[in-house]
Amino acid sequence: MQKNRYNRAKVNIMLRQIIRELWEQHGFWTQSFIVSAVDGLEDTELVTKRLLRNPADFAAVLINFYGEQNANQFKDLLTEHLTIAADMVNNAKAGDMLRYSELKKDWFRNADEIAAFLSSINPYWNRSEWQKMLHKHLDLVESEAVTRLNRQYEKNIAVFDEIENQSLLMADYMSDGILRQFGYS
Repeated sequence: MQKNRYNRAKVNIMLRQIIRELWEQHGFWTQSFIVSAVDGLEDTELVTKRLLRNPADFAAVLINFYGEQNANQFKDLLTEHLTIAADMVNNAKAGDMLRYSELKKDWFRNADEIAAFLSSINPYWNRSEWQKMLHKHLDLVESEAVTRLNRQYEKNIAVFDEIENQSLLMADYMSDGILRQFGYS
């Protein structure tokens, strides 16, 4: 009995740490992409490549709970989320606000698809809760890009602090759902 409690606690701590790291990396590499793309840095291609590794890193964890098909579906949805965001930044930088607006609609559609998908694989993940969190995430990332484009560096830093906090909320919600679904909480 004691060993079982220890193993549960160990799984709980490890999963929470891993999921938090993944969401923090998501925010960090998104920020790095925005800085590199907006400022035209030479590392933009490398940063983009690293950012796009994040969905595969998520899938490598989720496969253990939800199988290969579901893990890959999440990876594809999250990759789409990131590529739309990158296109938005590039179009905003180029001044193509019409295309930017079209992409923004796709970005929110994608967030809604992510929320629907996650709520379909875990009964402890509420679709509207995921939508609310993901929409907040999109609003913050958009603000991060806009403040960087407008060279409002102090505001940009403050927005990133909000993104980090909000990312940890999503991470904890994700972890809690997995732990509850699989009897580790």
